Amino acid sequence: MKIIHTDLLEKLNMPLSETEKLWIYNGLDCCVTHEVNYELQRLLDPTTRATYEFEKSLMAPILEMNMRGVLIDEEYRRKLVLEYSADLDRLEHHFNLITLEGLSVNLNWRSPKALLDLFYNRLGLPPVKKRNAQGIFAPTVNRDALERLQEYLYAQPLVHHILAMRDLGKKISFLKTALDRDNRIRTSYNIGGTTTGRLASSFSDFGTGTNLQNIEPRLRRVFIADPGYKFCNIDLEQSDSRGVGAICWNLFGDPTYLDACESGDLHTVVAEMVWPRENPRANFYRSFSYRDAAKRLGHATNFYGQPPEISKQVKIPLGLVKQFQPAYLAKFPAIPMWWESRRRTLQSEGRLTTLLGRRRWFFGRRNDSQVFKKMIAFEPQSITADTINRGLLRVWQGNRVQCLLQVHDSILVQYPETQEASIVPWLKSMIEQEVELARGRRFVIPAEAQVGWNWAYASPNNPDGLIKWTGPNDSRTRSRTPILDKSIPGIHRELSIAPLVEEMDSDLSDRSRP
Repeated sequence: MKIIHTDLLEKLNMPLSETEKLWIYNGLDCCVTHEVNYELQRLLDPTTRATYEFEKSLMAPILEMNMRGVLIDEEYRRKLVLEYSADLDRLEHHFNLITLEGLSVNLNWRSPKALLDLFYNRLGLPPVKKRNAQGIFAPTVNRDALERLQEYLYAQPLVHHILAMRDLGKKISFLKTALDRDNRIRTSYNIGGTTTGRLASSFSDFGTGTNLQNIEPRLRRVFIADPGYKFCNIDLEQSDSRGVGAICWNLFGDPTYLDACESGDLHTVVAEMVWPRENPRANFYRSFSYRDAAKRLGHATNFYGQPPEISKQVKIPLGLVKQFQPAYLAKFPAIPMWWESRRRTLQSEGRLTTLLGRRRWFFGRRNDSQVFKKMIAFEPQSITADTINRGLLRVWQGNRVQCLLQVHDSILVQYPETQEASIVPWLKSMIEQEVELARGRRFVIPAEAQVGWNWAYASPNNPDGLIKWTGPNDSRTRSRTPILDKSIPGIHRELSIAPLVEEMDSDLSDRSRP
């Protein structure tokens, strides 16, 4: 298409429609992008070019997932909306009784201004402050602030109600997300949206859908496999921790942490090492077992978490965190050695290349503790991201299943349920990739497969949910057929690209993939 500049159109007395303006805008965009790309190509070295080419190759499976979407169980979605709405109404009623009868005030719990007045003026609690957009520390009633305010006895019932109502509101909002006319929900993935290689997601290219990478387990039940198909969710096991172990081995030849990861149950091993006289399943603090505490505290410590912030994040008293860390680091001395090595790398080079070949520059002040923590977190998180994305690409190239979603360290696919015995082992083999570390050690992040007809975990109330795949022995059959009727009221839909997806699928087996 020949692009005509707006000035020329005006001189020729030609009408400049909105469509023509968009053609011109698009043409200039393409030209500038092409010029920028030419300059950027000259800056690539073998390491950065490999990352660039890999991320380009991801465009094909990502586009296919964006277009296909996931089928939604309309009947169950509508049921959940009604249940959550009833729960929210009941909590609102109780909250209003407390504020009216106890404080003689009728307020809107959704209003931050009203909550600020409630907690800091009427109840007189010490304000919890946070830096606002203007850089000024001002009182806040965000989740962190409310969790701190619930330490005051007379604020507890109010805080519990508000947090519960906010959570229900978010669930209802997600369940009312606009679907497309084919009853599918779609998302769009941004391949270059993060510095670690992790995909970012948001609403679909058609303006519907939402971010599908942070859906809580119960809400996942509304995602269902197409008729005749079955889900397989492939999840990397302890991938960040194994990445830390691999780093410690590469840098210092210390196998202790990687051996613990490969023992079968890292967190039990850690609990037994740190608390040798205690049963890992015994109670440690409140609802935490020693194993639970080892999992949370160990992971936070690996990423250079300091006791005050760890205590706040994992809800374990500061004194217990301070007891754990010295014992933990004494058992795994390569971890603080790794920190010190990366501190020197940050100060001398300002960049880091992972064992899978992804490089990142760190542009903040090199003596800034936050910049240092970003460097520590980058490497294991990037190993996880590149491992799952490489696996996704291999699965897509294998052309045996339909790729649906990527969720940071897992992927969701669907396959003809009659082919489960051969497809699931193949999927695991595509995700589990062997890497050779220093001194010839072999490194594999294992993957766990779960199969079912919806995306939630199986239970007596959810017989179609995901169960761990341990071989071709899933004797279940689908308990209910999804309703595909598009006439269910109360659900907003915008468009359908089902014919395009069907056309794409019809020739799937004949396509040549790189």
